[in-house]
Amino acid sequence: MTYKALGYPQDIGGCGLFDPVSCRVRLQAHHVPEHLVRLKAHPRGVKPSFALLRQVRVMSNYRRPRIPGATIFFTVALERRGADTLVRHVEALRVAVRRTMAERPFRIEAAVILPDHLHMIWTLPAGDSDFPNRWRMIKARFTHAGPNTRNRRASHIARREAGLWQRRYWERHIRSAEELAALTRYCWVNPVKHGLVTDPFDWPFSSIHRDGMPGVALDLGNQV
Repeated sequence: MTYKALGYPQDIGGCGLFDPVSCRVRLQAHHVPEHLVRLKAHPRGVKPSFALLRQVRVMSNYRRPRIPGATIFFTVALERRGADTLVRHVEALRVAVRRTMAERPFRIEAAVILPDHLHMIWTLPAGDSDFPNRWRMIKARFTHAGPNTRNRRASHIARREAGLWQRRYWERHIRSAEELAALTRYCWVNPVKHGLVTDPFDWPFSSIHRDGMPGVALDLGNQV
């Protein structure tokens, strides 16, 4: 994966080749997210610039928008891509979601659970915009239910983190019925996109079984 694909300048020149260990220390001192540290601390060396470090420092101070009663699409991923933890422990995830919903209600408009990540669409109650704490509770409860969290990095140990989840997740506030319908279809066809099944109805961990109708065309053309 290139820096350009991540939205960063492809030319990050400034200091030539370097020792990856010392570079990691330097980048962490500038609050560079760990996944970018791994990319930059490559044995072949790269060339970080102060402009990039300033850009990443702004990213580390990012504040998520808070809109009361919003409908929001989420992508939440495990730290180790390619794992099957979410489907292997899917009942623990369901319990974590149900317990959180009971304490801090929200409505699930659509959902799909894949082996190493999930997509969900939530609608928050009127006057409530606190989705970050809900996700924090869900992730903590799932982690404490017992999935294996070996191979923690030093940064996880320092932060007292289990290292199961990626620290960040992606959210998109939905602003129209058309956008909601499109993202719901995206959830439903995601197992097909990842090659897990050929028919969305064959994937068991999806809200398509609650809301979808067998035989109805899902317009897979732009989704797979």
